[in-house]
Amino acid sequence: MFKFLKKSRGQSTVEYAILIIIIIGALISIQIYIKRGIQGRFKDSADNIGEQYSTMETFMNKVTRTSSSTRETFNRGVQSSTIVGNETTNIFRNQFIMNAAGGEYWGR
Repeated sequence: MFKFLKKSRGQSTVEYAILIIIIIGALISIQIYIKRGIQGRFKDSADNIGEQYSTMETFMNKVTRTSSSTRETFNRGVQSSTIVGNETTNIFRNQFIMNAAGGEYWGR
């Protein structure tokens, strides 16, 4: 009867099988969390790129006006220029950006 209990060869094989089953079960159970982590990194990277817009449907009009008053004098071969008053710069910007959901087709 004691000879049967001393045979550990089959017992160690069963222990290895149980250990492998536990490891595989743990990996399967955390698979969802690993996928969510990877997808979160992809989304964060895509968000850091910036806003996406169509280059074909983008319009921008920018007008810059600069005005100043100067007094120029020429006396015996010497020319001098003096700014009279303040220099002002006005920038007018009008832009229209259409997103891809607006009807532009990107497929084949």
